[in-house]
Amino acid sequence: MTTIGKNLDFALALLTENELVAIPTETVYGLAGNALNEAAVVKIYSAKDRPSFNPLIIHVPTVEAIKQYAELDSISQQLAEAFMPGPFTLLLPKKDIIPDLVTAGSDKVAVRIPKHPLTLRLLHQLNFPLAAPSANPFGYVSPTNARHVLDGLNNRVDYILDGGPCEVGVESTIAEVINGQIILHRLGAVTAEEMETVTGLKVIPKISEQVDAPGQLKSHYATKTPLYLGDIPTLLKQYAHKHVATISFCKSYEGLVSGHQYILSPKCDINEAAQHLFSVMRSIDEFSFDLIIAERFPDRGLGRAINDRLERAQAIHK
Repeated sequence: MTTIGKNLDFALALLTENELVAIPTETVYGLAGNALNEAAVVKIYSAKDRPSFNPLIIHVPTVEAIKQYAELDSISQQLAEAFMPGPFTLLLPKKDIIPDLVTAGSDKVAVRIPKHPLTLRLLHQLNFPLAAPSANPFGYVSPTNARHVLDGLNNRVDYILDGGPCEVGVESTIAEVINGQIILHRLGAVTAEEMETVTGLKVIPKISEQVDAPGQLKSHYATKTPLYLGDIPTLLKQYAHKHVATISFCKSYEGLVSGHQYILSPKCDINEAAQHLFSVMRSIDEFSFDLIIAERFPDRGLGRAINDRLERAQAIHK
């Protein structure tokens, strides 16, 4: 049976024995195992029902530790020193020590340093990196507290290290340096503008549909309840005969029961909205709504990352 606690030594012992532990980060909770042990990595894919063509992120304690597992060029190191620890992941040429199973056969590995004191202490005590995708069944809404993990992976993970609610609430930005340019593979809390300011280089959105970094599948982060993204008043008229819940940034809408409206940040704070997004999506799924209508968020900073997650959530129902 899965247990929840704050026992770092117990988590350390389990991971050393190639068992699985859910770990807290500032973004979402991760399902962690020894990234250098293929048996542990297989357990991660199996516990999540995750397809093996979808690569994993490895987690390390320091920028210097990255060099044990990947080639770190000067620009990538500049980005790492600016944004790690934090909600930022680099896609780098991998070293042979990283099993192909972790990278889904790619010669690149995604690496990050999480900004959570409990998990950082854990990583500093381990002599191997942790592979850790989000700690939820594949394709479902990512977990932002220990209870979310238990709801989705009870009896599939040995221990949940409880670090409280996640501060950021959406997955990390993923970037890669290629030929003097920065390719943005996944939107997150670290923005293109911030990376450009640090490096002086242009950030270019990824165009190819090849899955060479985590979180790139078109349909992902989906609720069980069908979700539609767009103008809330227009969609409410279209689905007037349905039992509807709405997700909005900071606005309430007339004609809706208050319990059917989920406002992510009444004070219009985009960081607070991101922190609450996945928790609200999960809460709505616990009720018998016919569908969820979500509005588009401001197209800047974390607003772009929220829109990205909502677009992927609705894609599965199209």
